Order: sequence, then C-alpha cells, then structure tokens
Amino acid sequence: MMRHSRGHERRNRPVPVLLRLWVFCAVAGLILAICFPCAAGADAGKRKSSVIIVGGGWDLPPYEFIDRDGKPAGYNVELTKAVAEVMGLKVEFRLGNWPEMRDKLQTGEIDLLQGMFYTDERARIFDFSNPHNNVNHAIFARRGMPTLQSLEGLRGKEVIVARGSLMHDFLARQGIAGKLILTDTPADALRLLASGKHDYAGVGLLGGIYLARELKLTNIVPVVRSVVSYRYCFAVKKGNSELLADFNEGLAILKQTGQYQKIYEKWLGVQESPRITWKEIAKYVVIAVIPLHLILLGTIFWSRSLRKQVAQRTESLTKALHELQINQKQLVQADKLAALGTLVSGVAHEINNPNGLILLSIPTLMKAHRDTAHILEEYYRDHGDFTVAGLPYIRMKAEIPRILEEMQDSGQRIKRIVSDLKDFARRDDSAGQELLDFNTAVQTAVRLAEPTFRKATDSFTVDYGAGLPRVRGNAQRIEQVIINLILNACQALPDASRSIQLSTSYHQPSGAVILRLRDEGVGISPEHMSQLTDPFFTTKRESGGTGLGLSVSAKIVRDHDGTLAFDSEPGEGTTVTLSFPIAKEEQTA
Repeated sequence: MMRHSRGHERRNRPVPVLLRLWVFCAVAGLILAICFPCAAGADAGKRKSSVIIVGGGWDLPPYEFIDRDGKPAGYNVELTKAVAEVMGLKVEFRLGNWPEMRDKLQTGEIDLLQGMFYTDERARIFDFSNPHNNVNHAIFARRGMPTLQSLEGLRGKEVIVARGSLMHDFLARQGIAGKLILTDTPADALRLLASGKHDYAGVGLLGGIYLARELKLTNIVPVVRSVVSYRYCFAVKKGNSELLADFNEGLAILKQTGQYQKIYEKWLGVQESPRITWKEIAKYVVIAVIPLHLILLGTIFWSRSLRKQVAQRTESLTKALHELQINQKQLVQADKLAALGTLVSGVAHEINNPNGLILLSIPTLMKAHRDTAHILEEYYRDHGDFTVAGLPYIRMKAEIPRILEEMQDSGQRIKRIVSDLKDFARRDDSAGQELLDFNTAVQTAVRLAEPTFRKATDSFTVDYGAGLPRVRGNAQRIEQVIINLILNACQALPDASRSIQLSTSYHQPSGAVILRLRDEGVGISPEHMSQLTDPFFTTKRESGGTGLGLSVSAKIVRDHDGTLAFDSEPGEGTTVTLSFPIAKEEQTA
C-alpha cells in the first residue's frame, strides 16, 4: 500500500507528465522521418520543378550583360545555364543595376546571384558557393600618365569606380585615394576616364580590357594589373543551403567534364595576355642568328685567305669554333632545363598542399566510418536495406572502406611522384659520388617516365634483380640517363601493341650492375649506329629532337666509369645495355 501511494503521488506531479509527452513526440517524429523519407524527396522534386530566379548586372561584360538582341549573355550566364542543365534545374534571368540586384537577393525577390565577390562582410549576409573564378582588379589610366609604383601613388588623386563595386569598397576602406568618383557601371567609369576627366579608374582587369576593346577606348591602359584579387562565386540568401548545394555539385561536374574550361576559354581566355607565337620566336631567333652567321662567314673567309700561310692555325681555330657552337647550344638547352626544373618544383609544391590536406583528412573519415558502422548496421537489421549515395547499403558497407583505402593509397602515390619530381628537378652542380642503390634509382626513373610509357605501350614490364651491390655516383644524373633511354624506347614504338622490357642484374665476372632495356620498335639503321651518341645527331629533328639526349647520357655514363651499348636490327627493335661498376666498398664486403 505504501508503494502504491507513492506511485499515485508521482503520477499526480505535472513535470513527469510533460516529460513523457515530450519523449512520445520525439519518438513519433523519429518514426515518421524513417518510415516516410519520401517527404524530403518530394521537397527536392518540387524545388527542381520550380523556376529559379537568377539575378545579375546588365552591363558587366564579359561576365554578364545584355547583348545586341536584348538577351542575357556572358561568362556568368553561360556557366549558370550549364549548371542548370546538368542538375535539371529551371532558371530565369533578371539582369539590372547590380546594387539593386544585391538588395533583391537579400529581400528574397531573386533566388541567386550568378556572380558576387566573396568578402567576410558579405558572408554575414549571404551564403557563397565554391569559387568559379578568381578576379584581379586593376587601376587604369590614360596613356602618357606617370607609371604607378604602388597604390600610394593614388593619394591626392581622383579615382573613378562603379558604385557598390569591390573596388569602391576596397579603396574606401584603404582610404588611399584622394577622392572617389562614383558611376553606375564600370563602362561608365572607363568612358569618363577616356574623356580626359579625373586621374584613374579602378575596375576588374579582364572586364576593363574587354570594355576598352569593345568601346574602342584606345587611350587607356592598365597601370597596376593586380591591386587585389577576390574569389568570384554564386551567392544565395543566407540559409538557402539546398540551392547552394545544387550549384556546388553542378559546378564540380562541369569542371570534371571539361565543360567549365570551354566556357572560361570562350569568354575570359581571349582577354588574357597573348602568348608569344612560334612565328615571333622564329623572328627573334633569325635576328640573333644572322649576325652570328655573318661573323662566322667572315671568319671562314679570312681563314681561307690565309690558309696557305697558317693552315695548321686555321684548322685549330675551326675546331675551336665548332666546339664553341656545341657548348653554346648545350648552354641554351641547360638553361631551358633549369627553367623547367624551377617550373616543375613550383607545380609540385602547389600539388603537395591540397594532397597534404587529403592525406590528413582521410584517416579522420576512416575513423568516422568505423565509429558509425555499427549504427548503420543496426538500422539495416531493424529496417532492411536502404540507399547510401544512390546505392544499396548492403553493397556500400563494403565499398566505402575500399574507396577510402584507395583514396589514401592514391594520395600517397601522388606524394611519392611529387617528391620524385622535386628531387629530379633540383639543380645539383656538385659532382656527388654517393653510395646508392641502383634499383632505387631505376624505380625513381620509371615512376617519372610512367605517364609517357603508359601512352606509348600497353605492355611495359620491369624485372628488378635481387640483392644488387651498391654503386658510387650521382643519383640524379643516373636517373636522367635511364629516363632518357625509356623515352627513346617509347618514341621508337610504332603503336601501343609493341612492348618494352626493362631488367636489372649483377654481372659478377665484370663486377658491374647491368640494366637492359629492350623495345619492339622500328630499330636503328646500321649507318646510324656509330653516330648515336654524337652531339646533335638525331633522326627525329622534325618532331622536335635536339640530338643532345644520348650525347649527354653517354658523357654521364663515362663520368661514372660505366658503359652504354646498343644492339639493334631495323624492324626488330633495339636492346640497350647500361652498366656501372660496383663500389669498392661492395667489392671488399
């Protein structure tokens, strides 16, 4: 009775009753969410069937503008249409005064702005997509104006900017310009500058170049080409995460399929600084070579006129001149290779940064998957199969760990390749004679040459001999020789069905490690065999061959007391045998 009375007393208390009601509602909501997931899909379908109102500026070429037919055009418009097409969205464009369009996005009158620069201040009001471009902003001036060394040169000057633009906000915050003159559009700003009024104009670099060309404003030029760079994104009203996710996904698809690059090249690529053409390079080469040839011809004429008196001296001078020409050409090639090494190192560094983030994040994803696997398994046992990323869970529970492991392995492979590239590109002026593992040098060379031989042949086999003694030498230069031999073998193959075989071994009688490289290529003519390592001898001149590869390789091999031999029959392929003596330390071991 006493227990019954206390239970009756507890049932009369109001707080537990409310707690039971709250628990009941929570459980009911969870059951509805699990049993009726189609509601979310219905919302998504409704959103995709409705028209998305896309806003932008009416006079911001080449990004967005009204063309001569009165239709929206430009980079932003074409990119938005492409995203809508791949995501199955319906869009309607409304272009007008850009500051007004920004206000309409904030009030909800439009759903999305197709081009807005990201800033921390704007991020408090709007949500931004992943950037689809990075835009440099520049300072334009009339021709003949003094060159600006820095933005400090704007102090006390009148600078024209479009009202509400990023340059307006930036220069106002910096407080550098003496006075800001506001216009409705960047085109108005450039027209005003070209008319002789005020000192400078601040607009986007590519947009300014485009407008100057289209409006024939030939008297204005950019004097500071990169004042500030901003990320250019799609923007939605704060909280509209579903629409933002659609556009992020669509943008990623366009970049993967190459469609984004085509749109970029069509609208923005033509505005960038033109590259030097081969015709222009040839013109400059001719200008440089003609005086050299005139000097050479004069020297030859002079030498012939004195040949009877100074025959021996003339012959010596001719040989010296020939060697000088060879050294000059080798210097030019070395400078090119040094510049390429610098470029490779820079690209490798840029690849390393995102790859490092991937390698850092994947273990976290793997741990997250392990921690949540039992929850998903319980849900599967209680409710049956369900979809994950569009596939049945029963399949994905095995696929996800495999995918994560493959991603981690691929990231590590990228890291190794980048490290090999940086090591290979690093300039090494020392005549280093280090103890090195020959197989390791061969493996590094094979990794670096892999993109080439994968295109050249469907069958590239490698057999590394076990327990090779070490050699003494410079690893980078030995790798350079092996890479050159592999590239030559690839170029000799008439089609991808022909194979290349590489093997390493130790030849104890001669005390040398051996590399043999055989290709099933076109072979080498007998009359060419004796000239293979001569400087500038090549049978591939029309395809860009310089004739320096085997010549430089042969010199490196000689510097290491090694040998390089060729065995070939036309139409049957070629076998190259490369050998290096093992280190003295290995002989006594």
